[in-house]
Amino acid sequence: MNKELYSPLIFELSQSGRTGCRLPDYKYSSGAVSLPAELLRGEAPTLPEVSEPSLVRHYTNSSTNNFGVDTGFYPLGSCTMKYNPKVNEAMVGRSGISDLHPAQSADSVQGALRIYRTLELYLAEIGGMAEFTLNPFAGAHGEYTGLMIIRQYHLSRGDEARRKVLVPDSAHGTNPASAAMAGFDIVEVKSLPDGTVDLDDLRSKLDCSVAALMMTNPNTTGMFEHSIPEIAEAVHAAGALLYYDGANLNPILGVARPGDMGFDVMHINLHKTFSTPHGGGGPGAGPVGVRAGLEAFLPAPHVTCLPDGSFAVDEPADSFGRVSAWLGNFAVYVKALAYILTMGADGLAAAGRMATLNANYIMHSLKDLYLLPIAGPCKHEFVFDGLRDKSTGVTTLNIAKALLDRGFHAPTIYFPLLFHEALMIEPTETETKETLDSFIKAMREIAETSLSDPEAIKSAPHHTPVTHPDEDGAALDPVLTYRMLCNSTTL
Repeated sequence: MNKELYSPLIFELSQSGRTGCRLPDYKYSSGAVSLPAELLRGEAPTLPEVSEPSLVRHYTNSSTNNFGVDTGFYPLGSCTMKYNPKVNEAMVGRSGISDLHPAQSADSVQGALRIYRTLELYLAEIGGMAEFTLNPFAGAHGEYTGLMIIRQYHLSRGDEARRKVLVPDSAHGTNPASAAMAGFDIVEVKSLPDGTVDLDDLRSKLDCSVAALMMTNPNTTGMFEHSIPEIAEAVHAAGALLYYDGANLNPILGVARPGDMGFDVMHINLHKTFSTPHGGGGPGAGPVGVRAGLEAFLPAPHVTCLPDGSFAVDEPADSFGRVSAWLGNFAVYVKALAYILTMGADGLAAAGRMATLNANYIMHSLKDLYLLPIAGPCKHEFVFDGLRDKSTGVTTLNIAKALLDRGFHAPTIYFPLLFHEALMIEPTETETKETLDSFIKAMREIAETSLSDPEAIKSAPHHTPVTHPDEDGAALDPVLTYRMLCNSTTL
């Protein structure tokens, strides 16, 4: 524990008799409101007693221990942690948007339905798809939705034998999990040394029992799947569908479209590609798009435009059902649409190209000190396999913790599983060259210190509120609760 940076718990600030609020007088007479006995407390809850300034300072000081895209560089590979423009938040805060209720009648929310439908059409154009639904609440939820659409498609054809989903070994962990949730069996497809799908291994596993192949392109190593035309042809020849995981859509915006590559179903992570808040369990959204011929299987409800130009919400007869109670996370849609309208077609294409440029700039600036297992230009992200010099015993985990001391969030580590010491870096397009240069300098310093003083890196972090922890102890003997004693808290 770094005592200089430690923020006391709110219970440690508590002093008996202090208060930071004044509650209104109880206006009901005794006995006017009765509660079941089993819901009544036997004694008053133990709550902290602090003044209002102490309370405000506690939460303000605690917030400075959080790292986010508003406080610093967040090169979290596969997560696309771009800056969230504040104008998007302003749009959501408008009363005509923030005061809506999902149970309102369609005729009273025509503006909201127009926003909803407009975003669907824009996403369809960006993804090269025929139709979209915005109902899923997150990327993995979108994967599940897309797979249920695929399942419904095969069942509608009487093809009940297709129970397998092929998943590359470099896929996101949610891919096999979503497929299993949708009732499919998972079959792994091997990758080549360059991180792309092994076409021969794929072909050997394609048969009449396969429902779909799930792919991410560019893939998790940051490389574009150069054999995608052959992959799409082989999958379709076997009667299966091709699913696109949209986690890495950002670098190909305005340059390539999944629909044009042969993908039949896709999801998009709005919180990644279209810059809505990301992390902490939400808010999120995972819209799903389908090619022509699959529109009828989209989940209910669905927004449609009537001949008179008004909007309605209907329940498609061939839909596999619902994935959300209403129409998804509306606030996130407003932010995504604001981002798209602000950027425009040219701006979105520039973002994709800049994300690719930034990733290649960092990669080439560090590859002399960090092991680059896949040569050649990357797209939005790349993967190092730890340090080039392995003799010091400094690991990827050590490097990640040492970055915290230098003011940077750690990249994604130990993923993908193709590399033993994976260090996946994605800078996004929103970072300046000065920020990238500072990150490069920190990474080079860590690599050089690993050679001259490896223990300094192995014992990091040194300058954070919680310094180098006992990881074994934390895993084997975790402290999950606090024990209250008088007006203080002890572990």
